[in-house]
Amino acid sequence: MKKNLLTVLILALLVVNLTFSVITMISITGTNKKTAALVDTIATVLNLELVADGEDEGPAVSLADTEIYTIGDSMTIPLKVGESGKQEYMVCRIALSINTKDDDYKKYNSETIGTYENYIKEAIEGVVSRYDSAYLGNPANRDEVKKECLAAIQKWLDSKVVYDISISDVKFG
Repeated sequence: MKKNLLTVLILALLVVNLTFSVITMISITGTNKKTAALVDTIATVLNLELVADGEDEGPAVSLADTEIYTIGDSMTIPLKVGESGKQEYMVCRIALSINTKDDDYKKYNSETIGTYENYIKEAIEGVVSRYDSAYLGNPANRDEVKKECLAAIQKWLDSKVVYDISISDVKFG
């Protein structure tokens, strides 16, 4: 009789535990759906704010229509003197993405753009040297500087054939 009573007690506790588990899952699932909807809304708002009013991202260029031109040597760019009071430098490699479907592609393709390499380096150095290593160390700030460099290159070439710039192997010293 004692064993049967203990079995019934365990069965009753199992049913209570199962009930509480179901209630917990239902309440968590509802909250989770609301949280997911909130995160989706925030993500949508942030994506809309990535492009400012009146700013055009430009047409998307497929990878098949892209030609990469890598500037031969690493660039050593003197930076603005920071809080330390010492002259600092940024060493990096630069690659330009060229749109092969652009009207100016014949004039500025990877074979001919090398003749303008010094002017492109000068345009990049002119933009980057306005900042110190503390500012450029932040990836978000570096993206803004990349946009400024791209705008300077496009202005100098008077063409949008170069549609992206990659700054890699960045070292400060």
